[in-house]
Amino acid sequence: MYWAEFLTVAFIHLLAVASPGPDFAVVVRESVTHGRRAGTWTALGVGSAIFLHVTYSLLGIGLIVSQSIVLFNALKWLAAAYLLYIGFKALRARPAGPAAAEAVTEPVQRSARGAYVAGFVTNGLNPKATLFFLSLFTVVINPHTPLLVQAGYGVYLACATAAWFCLVALLFSQQRVRAGFARMGHWFDRAMGVVLIGLGIKLAFTELR
Repeated sequence: MYWAEFLTVAFIHLLAVASPGPDFAVVVRESVTHGRRAGTWTALGVGSAIFLHVTYSLLGIGLIVSQSIVLFNALKWLAAAYLLYIGFKALRARPAGPAAAEAVTEPVQRSARGAYVAGFVTNGLNPKATLFFLSLFTVVINPHTPLLVQAGYGVYLACATAAWFCLVALLFSQQRVRAGFARMGHWFDRAMGVVLIGLGIKLAFTELR
């Protein structure tokens, strides 16, 4: 009965999640710098944050945030500050030693918790994600759709997001990909830093509409 609505939600989500943004940049950086394990945990962090967006959308809190300039700006500046922080941190990357290419099979250790938090915070504090899920649950999904069915949509969205970024982590943590970045790893970090800073600045100037 709700298949048409579900397919619409899934299609819109696919277009949104495939569009490069802060989540993609963070997962790629973690995967290249720290390996598949860190990239996967970051992807799981991003996917878990979807539950946060779905929950407040179902509770109507997202509507409150979207209507409050103060709350929206607070969330916006927190997210922008975080992206700028990890961006400037990446800009400070230094060239690796002569043995870097040989050590590419042993990526710099990154705790599962640290990688997970990086993904969760990046997605969870993104006000654009807030507005996206608010729109999804108020415009696309019929308000008369049972809450349990809507919650089911939320579970799918979280799992699909995590699966997508796990694939991204798998790709960018491949031996050949990491080996290619080994010699110019610091330049890659700096480039990703510029991207993250750019995203942070763009986010900082996002207006509530």
